Amino acid sequence: MKLEDLLRIVSEDDDGLLDVKPASTGVFSADERLVNLFKEIETFYLENGREPGGDTGNVPEFKLFSRLSGFRESAEKSELLRPFDEYGLLGKPVETIQDIFTDDSMGLLDTGPDDIFTFRHVPKDVDLPDRIAKRKPCPDFKEFEPLFAQCHAELKDGTREARAFTGEQQIREGHFFIVHGVMVYVAHVGEPERIAKNGKLNARLRCIYENGTESDILLRSLARELYRDEAGRRILDSRDKALEELEGIQAEDKEAGHIYVLSSRSTLPAVTAIPNLFKIGFTKGSVQDRIKNAEHEPTYLMAPVKVEAAYRAYNMNVHKFETLLHTFFGENCLDITVTDDAGKKAVPREWFVAPLHIIEAAVQLLQNGEIVHYRYDGLTEDIVLR
Repeated sequence: MKLEDLLRIVSEDDDGLLDVKPASTGVFSADERLVNLFKEIETFYLENGREPGGDTGNVPEFKLFSRLSGFRESAEKSELLRPFDEYGLLGKPVETIQDIFTDDSMGLLDTGPDDIFTFRHVPKDVDLPDRIAKRKPCPDFKEFEPLFAQCHAELKDGTREARAFTGEQQIREGHFFIVHGVMVYVAHVGEPERIAKNGKLNARLRCIYENGTESDILLRSLARELYRDEAGRRILDSRDKALEELEGIQAEDKEAGHIYVLSSRSTLPAVTAIPNLFKIGFTKGSVQDRIKNAEHEPTYLMAPVKVEAAYRAYNMNVHKFETLLHTFFGENCLDITVTDDAGKKAVPREWFVAPLHIIEAAVQLLQNGEIVHYRYDGLTEDIVLR
């Protein structure tokens, strides 16, 4: 065959029979894998006539539910998958203001007494102090500067020691604290007075900060800042340390047991999906003995647990333990039903959703009896005055 005949055959290959296709590797691209994952959700929809739910107790279904939620929340994934969404599982794309109003399936934008623009459950009078303390330059800071230098030197040589803040009674004139990374000196504590409208006693402080500022913050406000600051510390001198060792546990003090903080090692999706989930418990014996059968007890979610912290408790009102905790954490208590080995359903108590340093602060407040003055705000993840 001549060369020109071969070239003519190649040029007339209208069906592409001579096209060379790359060999298949059997490996899907990231986009292809995403589409295949989405098709699994569509298969569930066709077989069951509904979207996968998150509260059915079925683990495979929960995985599909979580996957679909992730697709909907990701604008990038939704845009990529929309051409393959035959049943509208991703929802209608929002392109205009009119789309927002049209897709208001819950009626949030309806007018009337129940619309979102009508404020409800908002107190008319907000209980605030007469004035809010603000930091300002300290005009006589030179008088306090040597005190900060001495405190740092004594911390370095061990004369002073930084310890966790555990109670309002520790805020006294002439004492140092560390709050939000700044050392503060309490230069003056005013007379207790009923500053708030609720009639609770409080006191104005004169606080000098190491950065050259000062404020007249309220005593309880400083305590709140120290409680919510995971690295918040009080600074003890040699005399304070000696007194604390003598006064810490008296002969007449009665050990009630141990308070412990646990995290769950449950593999249930309903549990693993909740971040910052901890249990605060109490036992008269050892903590290890109490939790050794955790995987068989509903109070421990029928799963092993990890001990995050344990404390000795003295002179504690055990009967009020649970009530005080639930009052402090409010709506941030776990609401879940578990089934024990015998098939009986139970609602575990004393599981709370909050960062670990908040849980530890709650234990301190519980031990020193000050928990009745505070509550946990789950929206801000902060300890606030009641």
